[in-house]
Amino acid sequence: MLIEDRKKAFIALGEFLSQFTTVGIVKKDNIPHNDLFFDAFKMQIKRAQEVNGWFTQDNVLFSLQNWSEALTEENLNSWLNAYDFSAISPKKVAVIMAGNIPMVGFHDFLSVVMSGHHILAKQSSNDTHFIPLAVKYLEYLNPEFKETITITQGELKDFDAVIATGSNNTARYFDFYFGKYPNIIRRNRNSVAVITGKESEEELVALGDDIFRYFGLGCRNVSKIFVPRDYDFDLIFKAVYNKKDIINYERYANNYDYNKAVYLMSLFDLRENGFLVLKEDESYTSPISTLFYEYYDSLEDLEKKLEADEEKIQCVVAKDETLERETVAFGNTQKPRLWDYADGVNTLEFLIGLK
Repeated sequence: MLIEDRKKAFIALGEFLSQFTTVGIVKKDNIPHNDLFFDAFKMQIKRAQEVNGWFTQDNVLFSLQNWSEALTEENLNSWLNAYDFSAISPKKVAVIMAGNIPMVGFHDFLSVVMSGHHILAKQSSNDTHFIPLAVKYLEYLNPEFKETITITQGELKDFDAVIATGSNNTARYFDFYFGKYPNIIRRNRNSVAVITGKESEEELVALGDDIFRYFGLGCRNVSKIFVPRDYDFDLIFKAVYNKKDIINYERYANNYDYNKAVYLMSLFDLRENGFLVLKEDESYTSPISTLFYEYYDSLEDLEKKLEADEEKIQCVVAKDETLERETVAFGNTQKPRLWDYADGVNTLEFLIGLK
């Protein structure tokens, strides 16, 4: 299959997914195979939370909408045109997917298939429905995909390379079993925001999306903020107040009550507003409903710290030109572009380099 044919199919998938947005689910005319797949996707969206309690309809629709906006001809060309796939000899790439947020493994799937390799995908039990549905849709668009895409729940066998995403604990397992293969093995990472005190109210409101989207379960969610000394935390509490209804979700509320109780019993000094706990902590990995913070004395020193802790950080949110390093605008952590690679490892270069 030519790359133009693969690209055409994913553009069509993007158009199909454009029917499912946070504004609503609206069936459109002239979408190929809509009679077979629209109701199936709609049903799975409604059932997703029964399988995984964190997969609310709003979060699922947010993910589908982001992928529909990413899979355009312009975006695919901007991403792919810098690479030459003509010399690729197809290999079978095993992809072990996480399941913390809806369709979190789709970028690896897209990268392998678009590069011309064959994929052997093993999904997390927490997210098993949307990618297989997307695969079926692609196969109806072009039956040749049946020869290149395999999804399995069993043991991974007969593959040439591995892309695996998991926790620090599972990464040790991955290293042991897959270290002899060409591999990308991802570990725990978290995202941070650098606050200077010069942020607008709109930027701090947008920070609320970076913190609370997907209940904070994604590696691109902001789990920690760096603030100057004497920072007024009420600015953040006021800005994120529009997220207050998150406490009405039982799973989130249980985490909030538990973590707050543990911190109080440990006599930690806390700041909280009824649905978010702020705790001073040097760690990057904060539990659900908690946002860690750490003071800094100079941006120069903070820049050095972030560089030293590079392997713990997925992305950094900040105002333009606050830091010399590349940063993400407030509110955009959960809207990565196709060329924003997890852990900063260029997946396409890895795939093109397979021999």
